[in-house]
Amino acid sequence: MRSTVLLYPALLHRLRKITIHANTKGCSLGVREIDPHLEILRALGASVHDGDPLVIAAPGGFRGARHWLDYMSVTVTENFAMAAALASGTSTLINAASEPHVQDLCAALVKMGAKIKGLGTSRLEVTGVKKLHGATITISTDYHEIVTFLALGAITGGEVRVTNSLPHHFDLITRAFAKLGVTVEHEGDVAIVRKHQKLVIESPFTSNLLPKIEAAPWPYFSVDLLPLMIALSTRAEGTIHFWNKVYENGFSWIPELAKFGAHAMVSDPHRIVVFGNRPLRPAVVDSPYIIRAAVALTMVAAAIPGRSVVRHAEIIKRAHPRFVENLRSLGAELEWK
Repeated sequence: MRSTVLLYPALLHRLRKITIHANTKGCSLGVREIDPHLEILRALGASVHDGDPLVIAAPGGFRGARHWLDYMSVTVTENFAMAAALASGTSTLINAASEPHVQDLCAALVKMGAKIKGLGTSRLEVTGVKKLHGATITISTDYHEIVTFLALGAITGGEVRVTNSLPHHFDLITRAFAKLGVTVEHEGDVAIVRKHQKLVIESPFTSNLLPKIEAAPWPYFSVDLLPLMIALSTRAEGTIHFWNKVYENGFSWIPELAKFGAHAMVSDPHRIVVFGNRPLRPAVVDSPYIIRAAVALTMVAAAIPGRSVVRHAEIIKRAHPRFVENLRSLGAELEWK
């Protein structure tokens, strides 16, 4: 798995040298380069010998440095925080990712004794310490999962209440729902979508432009939530433009959506236009190895009377291990095959 790159700082702290025989460079969403990870490690004093195998060494440990990322990367920012936490001196990362899960990791490191300033911003400053210690960590609720169940309620016309929500994560998410005619309410830590909401795409004040939802690194609308909004738009009255500013292969699953009868025009690898509220029909579709695409296809299937099949949907379990059980508790007729 490509996510093994997140083991590099800890392994180098402990072993001082690692050899990597498999250089994972991509996934179904597109090319996922590891160059920024190697640049961070180099900046913090590691030597990198590119080849087969890839050899990374930090015999004297990491040392403080200043680095400016080409783009906001979640995992690169996390690797920086883990490497710099035990580096000698102070390290600064500019153009850092600030997603809630990045903030969670930094907060966890701080509880373990790290000195990190700038949590939640695009600039992190880390003063290295000699060692970390154990701590009790509470991980924030996953806003992706909360939005998934709210979107499922909205597309099927049901009422869904999700507990343990964090309303301060939802300003832009709530506005994206509103563009599709869905009102999301918050009562303390409970997020609510009421039943029988009329799905109508909101017209912009600039009337000669299409309504638009664009996704990019936080604090933009999360790119991982875009497929859920696309699914919802197929049942909404009107036309809307979606812009994925991150992944060049993020819309590869749209032909499967069309099997349900949805009308979507792929403008280029990053942009599509959905013509909503077209007649939909049950279908057998194939999910790519993309979690939210599998969820989006399941959403559309759940909103169409009759039996549909989403094949290769087991990828959903990576993010939602109780996906089917939770949907059944809401009244869905759904099962794994």
